[in-house]
Amino acid sequence: MKLYSFDGVDAALDLVPLAARRSLDAAGLKLSLDAWRNLPLPTRHAIAALGSASEVDVASVELALAALTVPRFERIEEPSAAAVPGNVRAAYGAERPISEALWISLSPLDRYALAKVASRASEERLAAAYAEIVGHSAVSTHLAPGGGARMVDVGQKTASLRQAVAETQVSMSSEAFERVQSQKVPKGDVLGTARLAGIMAAKRTAELIPLCHPLALTKLVVHLELDAARHAVSVRATVEAFDRTGVEMEALTAVSVAALTVYDMLKGIDRGMQIGPTRLLSKSGGRSGDFSR
Repeated sequence: MKLYSFDGVDAALDLVPLAARRSLDAAGLKLSLDAWRNLPLPTRHAIAALGSASEVDVASVELALAALTVPRFERIEEPSAAAVPGNVRAAYGAERPISEALWISLSPLDRYALAKVASRASEERLAAAYAEIVGHSAVSTHLAPGGGARMVDVGQKTASLRQAVAETQVSMSSEAFERVQSQKVPKGDVLGTARLAGIMAAKRTAELIPLCHPLALTKLVVHLELDAARHAVSVRATVEAFDRTGVEMEALTAVSVAALTVYDMLKGIDRGMQIGPTRLLSKSGGRSGDFSR
């Protein structure tokens, strides 16, 4: 159960919290304050908890109030997750911006609360709601309202096929390159080991890069190729997943760790090797559209 400080409701639930209002709106039920207060406290908690969920279980809300004769009205639709409603944007104004990226990252209850407050609130309540729900997040979706890092909520995004391709290279001396080419490196198979390292790294990106989401990758190819003209090893990774967020970081992590592995296996021969440029070549899928160099 989620309660907002600006809503002025505590755990005693003497007033109807926004989470409970969301439950009632979703079910098309109108409950007076007296009727609300006459409900057993566990029932009030249950209704508020249902409204705090990603999706309101309307059947459970109706079941919780089955013993009462509650007036009905047309169910109120949830604010769209795809874009900031015009009335919401207008109510908070330019001094309290809500970007599309931020709106999408909010929980359904947070979007409902901002929209509900926008529909009939005083300037003071608008400011308090914005500060508590948005706060520092207006600067970055990776900042929590009160400050501090957070992982963006992508639960409301639609899963789709995501693909990304990244590349880098390791430039080295002619001696080091010839050792790789002739497979006479004391530490063993450079390309094979680096390929395996890149694959393993991509699968663990969420453990290496703060705030990245763990993804179930459906395709992961790391390809290393010798470039005799440049005395370099070129590394390319292609990553795919059917998920709610992109796989760019997985592709970039794969080529970066593969390149570091090449360096590690050859550093006894050439400590002056250079890695890079490391770059994203293309990505597809998701709301931000496609990208290609």
